[in-house]
Amino acid sequence: MRFAALLLVAMVLQAQESAMGKATAFDRAVVQEMSDVRVRPKDYAKYLRQLRDCFEGTLWKRPGRIPLRTEEGLAAYDEAIAFLESVSPVGPLRFNDGLARAARLHAQDIGPRGTLEHVGSDGSRLSQRLNRLGTWHGLIAENIGTLEQDPRQVVIQLIVDDGVPERGHRHNLFNPDLHQAGVGSAPHRDYKVVTVIDYADGFVLGH
Repeated sequence: MRFAALLLVAMVLQAQESAMGKATAFDRAVVQEMSDVRVRPKDYAKYLRQLRDCFEGTLWKRPGRIPLRTEEGLAAYDEAIAFLESVSPVGPLRFNDGLARAARLHAQDIGPRGTLEHVGSDGSRLSQRLNRLGTWHGLIAENIGTLEQDPRQVVIQLIVDDGVPERGHRHNLFNPDLHQAGVGSAPHRDYKVVTVIDYADGFVLGH
């Protein structure tokens, strides 16, 4: 009961931080988790192997979590493990407050509308949303995830990329030309929570 109460307090504090426009501990933890898997992909593969036997067909029954219905089942999971075991490490990701603000604003835009689009309600794309907040250079990219409220599970979702034939989320995560990232989450009408991750080679907050 005490653990549940502490968890509830932590969730309330994170919600308050997000409402005030501040990056939460969860936001920063997702970036750190992404950075860790980029630097040590083989170590991450070992963790994924520990949960491999939790699949029953397309149902993934992780310990202590609600079973998750996947599209591809174990095939996508095994492909993700093989990728992690073979890919060369890339440089770490640095947390960027400006990218986090852009991600948070987009999450707050699409969440209530129940969409998972990279285009905002005003028709804006990522480059336009970043231009409103500052100056970016090089490559930029955006990932969107749902359902998960644990940083590691958010990152596993990006790596496995179940149901995404080209594995675009995974490609963004391991792109060596992306060096900074920011995360923002918001309640989602249909998927409980939506997490937006914005990446850039570089971004300077200017407004």
